[in-house]
Amino acid sequence: MNAASLHARADFKVIARWIPEHARVLDLGCGDGSLLQFLAETRGVQGYGVEISPDNIVACVRNGVNVIQDDLETGLHEIEDAAFDFVILSQTLQAMRHTEDIVDEMLRVGQQAIVTFPNFGYWRNRLAVARGNMPVSRNLPYEWYDTPNVHLCTIDDFERFCTKRRVRICERVVLSDGSEVAALPNLLGQLAVYRFERQLGASPS
Repeated sequence: MNAASLHARADFKVIARWIPEHARVLDLGCGDGSLLQFLAETRGVQGYGVEISPDNIVACVRNGVNVIQDDLETGLHEIEDAAFDFVILSQTLQAMRHTEDIVDEMLRVGQQAIVTFPNFGYWRNRLAVARGNMPVSRNLPYEWYDTPNVHLCTIDDFERFCTKRRVRICERVVLSDGSEVAALPNLLGQLAVYRFERQLGASPS
């Protein structure tokens, strides 16, 4: 996959504009390495991915992405504090069983963190639940019985989580069909993209 084709991913473009050239980037749950490949080609980042799937590991290697095979649920113990400028968790937060732990680890090994996740508060999701069904969509493509998602949340939920954990939100972009949403983001936004850091003087609780 080349950089031109990746420009279609609006969330990739948002992440790229937040990351300065030649930054040190760690992508958790990096999949086939598409995001890191895009950041390397457009921002010249020094990137590493962490991935558990053998098939995705092979795909990363084919895409020229440095990758470490590991399970995010066990933590990032082998990585030193502040080893990276940015740590990214793209559309994986909702699949983590230990959300607080992974956010703490992201802010330990990185100066700042970036997460993206599907907004369960999106109006079509609310409508599906009101009709008595779990929503299935492009951003939530699984049925209830085969989904890897264990902690779906809304934009409001995530921001309350950050306040509780003394995490400072630096920037937020909410997307719907690839376009940025300004009004009523918790209702009209499909995908949320956040850049955040630990509040000055705060430590994990």
